Amino acid sequence: MNFHRRFLLCQIFPAIASVLMGSALQGAEPAGKTMLFFGDSLTAGYGLEDPAAEAWPSLIGAKLKETAPEWKVVNAGLSGETTSAGLRRVDWVLRRPADVFVLALGGNDGLRGIGAALTKSNLEAIMAKVRVKCPQAVIVLAGMKMPVSMGDYARDFEAVFAQIAAADLKLVSIPFLLEGVGGVAALNQPDAIHPNMEGHRKVAEHVWKTLGPLIRK
Repeated sequence: MNFHRRFLLCQIFPAIASVLMGSALQGAEPAGKTMLFFGDSLTAGYGLEDPAAEAWPSLIGAKLKETAPEWKVVNAGLSGETTSAGLRRVDWVLRRPADVFVLALGGNDGLRGIGAALTKSNLEAIMAKVRVKCPQAVIVLAGMKMPVSMGDYARDFEAVFAQIAAADLKLVSIPFLLEGVGGVAALNQPDAIHPNMEGHRKVAEHVWKTLGPLIRK
């Protein structure tokens, strides 16, 4: 290779590399933020025709596209999950960092009559794991209630969420996930447990009242 060719290559290659690097940077998407919903069938959208579009986390995702497109929603709801199962699963879910972590577990504990103390311990342990893996994350705890027909158990179960919220000043609390939806026949499927499509819209509106201000901050 003569001197002239070497000179041209030394001039051309850096120029090409510079152009390619510039193109890659221009085409790269800005770093976004993630809102992760960790729950059971209520979160997963059980019984809906198209859970990916109709479940309440998906409806919040659609809202974010309009108001805060840098945010991405991950629906990690799993039908049938208890707080004990969630505690075992959360490490796997947290492989993806979260900026807002919405914890909506407990309903299946209540329906199975699992002791309120164990539910409380599991929820606290899940939040502890989140804070280790994602120290920057804001944790939102969505509470749940059981039918009053379950007597003292319903009272003790509901108190779990209030106790956790009162003891944890960093926690953002939604006292009852199904506010205005639970027990309303027209907003639920025939099983009287899972919201229908209109019910999920109501849940999304209710939860957004808490999440909206968080995003704006």
